[in-house]
Amino acid sequence: MENKVLIFGHKNPDTDSICSSIVHEILDKKNGWNDTKAVRLGNVNKETQYVLNYLQIEAPELIEKVEEGQEVILVDHCDFDQSVDGIENAKIISVTDHHNIGNFRTSEPLYYDAKPYGCTATILYEDFKRLNHPIEKKEATLMLSAIISDTLLLKSPTTTKYDKKALEELAKIAEIDVNQYGIEMLKAGTDLEDYSAQELINLDSKNLSKNNIKYVIAQVNTVSIEDVLKREQEIKAIINKTIEENGLDLFVFAITDILNSNSEIIALGKKADVIKPAFGKDLVNDRAFLPGVVSRKKQLIPDIDKNL
Repeated sequence: MENKVLIFGHKNPDTDSICSSIVHEILDKKNGWNDTKAVRLGNVNKETQYVLNYLQIEAPELIEKVEEGQEVILVDHCDFDQSVDGIENAKIISVTDHHNIGNFRTSEPLYYDAKPYGCTATILYEDFKRLNHPIEKKEATLMLSAIISDTLLLKSPTTTKYDKKALEELAKIAEIDVNQYGIEMLKAGTDLEDYSAQELINLDSKNLSKNNIKYVIAQVNTVSIEDVLKREQEIKAIINKTIEENGLDLFVFAITDILNSNSEIIALGKKADVIKPAFGKDLVNDRAFLPGVVSRKKQLIPDIDKNL
């Protein structure tokens, strides 16, 4: 990877992070820039693996840290708490993201493209259109998969008209029945049986901080909240261990029912009392049911953050 500019999404990568990294590299090549390389900051989850298997392509190379001065491109995140080890000393060339700007600072100017869309891949789709590059089946499938994942097949409150437009056109290019493909892809991601409790809480977790308060919001998608809660005591034990080992003030684990668009959360840590003012719900045995809540970005993080 010598002399390559590394492209990556956040730690514990989801489908958008992996697919958008690959698509960004494809777009770079169409722009005549052959010095970039998509990599990843964690294991590929089953939903993303479904996409890679469908396309018969390999996952990007796994990296754990970057050296000082390494040139990088960030997609689907900008917060240093969620990025690669060593990011503070890397040279960030550009960012393409759809999240809020949190713990982020650079010493040099950079290209920064952030839009309040449901998915990073929607921004990349617009880049293809703006630059008049043809979209081929491979990148169309990668981008539509990311949009399906991040918007829960356009059911998430994060969904925008731009995501809908992109998904419609990408589906035509990829010659994919979005509903059939999307349901199968999302269902693949709900297969949680062979994950350990540790793997379960790390599948899709984000490290956050505010006013020296360190917290994590993790999320898993399922078609049965009750099935996940059968392991409640084991999950709580691992969360408490994680809190102790990492000096966390709060750990929220959201179990999201993608069929009925609800979530059950487990909240532990000395700041767990934030759940009442954030959602108007009392924790009962460290749990609360949040009807209609499916989006970490738009529904969980903002309400928790403003009440910390």
